[in-house]
Amino acid sequence: MKARRWAATVLIAGSLLASGFLLNGCKKQAPKSEAASTDQGSAAPATPRPGASLVPIGSGVVTGTVTFSGKPPAKIKIDTSMDPACDMSSPGPVYTEQYVVDNGKLANVFVYVKSGPPAAMQMGESQTQPVVLDQKGCQYIPHVIGVVQGGAVQFENSDATMHNIHTMPTDVGNQPIDISQSPRGAPVIKRFAKPELMIPVRCNNHPWMNAFINVSATPFFAVTGTDGHFRISGLPPGNYVIGAVQEKLGEQDVNVTVPPTGTAKADFSFSMK
Repeated sequence: MKARRWAATVLIAGSLLASGFLLNGCKKQAPKSEAASTDQGSAAPATPRPGASLVPIGSGVVTGTVTFSGKPPAKIKIDTSMDPACDMSSPGPVYTEQYVVDNGKLANVFVYVKSGPPAAMQMGESQTQPVVLDQKGCQYIPHVIGVVQGGAVQFENSDATMHNIHTMPTDVGNQPIDISQSPRGAPVIKRFAKPELMIPVRCNNHPWMNAFINVSATPFFAVTGTDGHFRISGLPPGNYVIGAVQEKLGEQDVNVTVPPTGTAKADFSFSMK
């Protein structure tokens, strides 16, 4: 009888060791899904619209270049001496960014799918991380950003001075933001509910600071770099209207037909009005 009890005790102890009970006590282990959500921070993905897909369903591409015709206005150096901290954190002089032209190529142009096949226009939020808009050297970096409808922007302050984030949307669906951010303070994350172009962002503490947020109805958009180039991929085939908007020069449209597995060309040319 003692031998049987001893054998049963060994069997039970072995089972408890295998399950981790004797090693971890009664401590409850967090599910893997909870641990993953903690790693993502406070910016959880937005809930997609009903029937929307989170995965690109096409192999089509729209690519092109945005140029500037004529002589662009000269950049103007900004006097930032009102706040010595601006000069301390800036790598060099600060200039206006209304027109950024390099060898006839125009930067900071927001290019997006304005209309297209239902399969493209009904795609939902595919942005898993917020788009970062930093304040560095008393400038907003980047000057122009895009975010998907329902997506988030993470406002950061890399400067050793107080900044103010003040957005001025015209669409009632996007609430204005007017908050202060302490020097090198914690990031602030805000979501944008409705499509809207060129939402101004200002800093009430430094009046020269400005940027623009574009909220797209689809995940198909891009912002031109100094080479004026853009590329929008993952498009289903069909007929599209591609829009390109610049903060001072307005908006232009181009009609393109995207093949099932190929590239459509959409070039734009802006000039002073």
